[in-house]
Amino acid sequence: MVGGVLLAGLASLLMIVAIAMAMAYPNLPDVSELSDYRPKLPLRVFSAEGTLIGEFGEERRHLTPIKDIPKVMKDAVLAIEDARFYQHGGVDYIGVARAALANLGQIKSQGASTITMQVARNVYLSSEKTYTRKIYEILLTFKMEHLLSKDQILEIYMNQIFLGNRAYGFAAASEAYFGKQLKDISVAEAAMLAGLPKAPSAYNPISNPKRAKTRQLYIIQRMLENGFITPEQAELATQEVVKIRSSADSAQVHAEYFTETVRQLIYAQYGDSTYTRGLNVYTTLRAADQIAAYQALRRGIMNYERRQVYRGPEKFVSMPQDAQGTEDVIDEALLEHPDNGDVLSAVVLEANPKMIKAIRQNGDIVEITGEGLKPAQSGLSDKAPSNIKIRRGAVIRIVQTPKSTWEITQLPEVEGAFVAIDPRTGAIRALVGGFDFEKNKFNHVTQAWRQPGSSFKPFIYSAALENGVTPATIVNDGPLFFSAGVTGGQPWEPKNYDGKFEGPMSLRRGLALSKNMVSIRVLQVVGAQHAQDWVTRFGFDAEKHPAYLTMALGAGSVTPMQMATAYSVFANGGYRVNPWIVSSITDQKGRVLAQTPVPVLDESVRAIDARNAFVMDSLLQEVARSGTAASAQAKLKRPDLFGKTGTTNDSMDAWFAGFQPSLAAVTWIGYDTPRKLGSRETGGGLSLPVWIEFMAQALKNVPVAELPVPEGVVNIDGEWFFNEYTKSTGIATLGLDGGGKAVDSQQVIPMPVADEKKKILDLFKN
Repeated sequence: MVGGVLLAGLASLLMIVAIAMAMAYPNLPDVSELSDYRPKLPLRVFSAEGTLIGEFGEERRHLTPIKDIPKVMKDAVLAIEDARFYQHGGVDYIGVARAALANLGQIKSQGASTITMQVARNVYLSSEKTYTRKIYEILLTFKMEHLLSKDQILEIYMNQIFLGNRAYGFAAASEAYFGKQLKDISVAEAAMLAGLPKAPSAYNPISNPKRAKTRQLYIIQRMLENGFITPEQAELATQEVVKIRSSADSAQVHAEYFTETVRQLIYAQYGDSTYTRGLNVYTTLRAADQIAAYQALRRGIMNYERRQVYRGPEKFVSMPQDAQGTEDVIDEALLEHPDNGDVLSAVVLEANPKMIKAIRQNGDIVEITGEGLKPAQSGLSDKAPSNIKIRRGAVIRIVQTPKSTWEITQLPEVEGAFVAIDPRTGAIRALVGGFDFEKNKFNHVTQAWRQPGSSFKPFIYSAALENGVTPATIVNDGPLFFSAGVTGGQPWEPKNYDGKFEGPMSLRRGLALSKNMVSIRVLQVVGAQHAQDWVTRFGFDAEKHPAYLTMALGAGSVTPMQMATAYSVFANGGYRVNPWIVSSITDQKGRVLAQTPVPVLDESVRAIDARNAFVMDSLLQEVARSGTAASAQAKLKRPDLFGKTGTTNDSMDAWFAGFQPSLAAVTWIGYDTPRKLGSRETGGGLSLPVWIEFMAQALKNVPVAELPVPEGVVNIDGEWFFNEYTKSTGIATLGLDGGGKAVDSQQVIPMPVADEKKKILDLFKN
């Protein structure tokens, strides 16, 4: 009798389930759209060589057809998730029954979902564990198995599933965790990725390496048991040390400022679909150049920071007596103060004037002694104020030296910018908009308007060449003074950087030594209004460079991008180029949506005559050979380097702008809120070393360039002249006393502009 009751109960239950399924089936979503699976795909940005340099979108995903997913990855997933996937009809009935019993007993389910069931849940349903949801899941599974092939279902699963670190799908996860394409992974790596679907956070190899390793070993064993790998392969995979991509190098090329610029451009064209339609943007950036630029600028800034007063630890934390409490406090403090690239954070355990012992977030304990203590000596003194005193519980910054020792440091307050451009096309090859994108997203390359100082002088000299001035022209490096009556404002007595005057010298020597008095007198000859018009040929804004004599010293406003574009005119023989960054845009299937034709240099974009550019190149080559940038040619050991240092009043901005004919690059260093960098800090000492370090990498294997001599110039006794000015050897040099009277004159040739003295006086009155 009892058996009959049980059978009746079972029949009733089956009938209820059947009715429920019949009622639910018409309400199921249409799964036919999965036959043309189109998940949300992020915007992906690539370098010119095809290196992934940035991704934008809520979901990092790289849609990979099943035929392109390596067998080892499929085998690892099947071994742990659904070994009989290709044999069953979508539902593991024994597993479902086991899960139901576990739920009835209020025991955590062991999980019996097949891959098809997981796809049904991930795409259409929530993960809530109810009987209603389970019924819908089973029905959807049947529907999918009927409409889709097994390969289609597996393809969806391997592209759709969340695997932590914002990665969706195994292709994205391979890049996120290993920094490599899915097609290149090993058995050991595939097993580690296959462990993520169960619990992406718990088995994350970056944050939980021990648990990830345990899970990986279990999956390798499952692969062996299911015949997917041989015992020899299993042994090798077990022994393999998997190299995990750390959070510090999660963006190895470090092109954050560049990719953000790309994102803004693409969003302006495609709107919100930018982040979901799987656009691939190929850019002009060269990965190797970008890495070199990033490292050079950061090293230059940190070298400057080493010379600054120690400002003290970033925070002080109270260290409990018990070990667990101490560990928790340290973890929390270092989460609030994460590593910044190679500038690492640590908490001090012990400190005295001769040694600092500190602990890193990964548990490593480092000792800093000797030279490594120098940058923070003031914080180790017994008399140090409490806010800078380095003591137990202090959160500090450390860096590893080239000798593998440790040195204490601090995050810089100063900022910087670097941009490199191909002067032949305008293609941007490297762009670093600041020290750290997470710390300061302001792009100093394109947004920072700063005084260029002496790096602006070449554009004044270029104008002068068209006014009868030659490199051999003699100009007086003598004192100048302009009274308030002349200027219409404050008296002005310009000085050279070193405060010295050297008397008459050639224009070539004046630029090489960056003599301010020479530049002012050259501008007097050119005329400030004419010079203002002339500099617009290089891409500068006239209103940013008022027509006053101070323009000769770079008192206007420029951006580093403008400077790179302007110097490109000298580098390419006189043509104006516009900077650009996007080469092509494709959809997720590789179809080209847009393509940028490479610009051609022709007379329609000529800014200055070829002979003007050639003579200016000769002058800028001298700067890099014997002038304020002489270390450029000395260290790089090649003659085809050209450029100009720039240091503004009170050393608030440090510049170097220069080029090799195939690459123009500009470095700027300064504070966001302008303040003195230091009385001894100059463009030659601060920014030039960054430029040299970059060029040492960027110009490897680039042959030395020889500039062709254009028509209209002639060389006489080793100096270049425009044909019509071959008899000119100098210009009149005017100095003005307080009342505007000429107080010195070196009449060598007639003034090329009539009544220049009157023009200068009128200029100040205006």
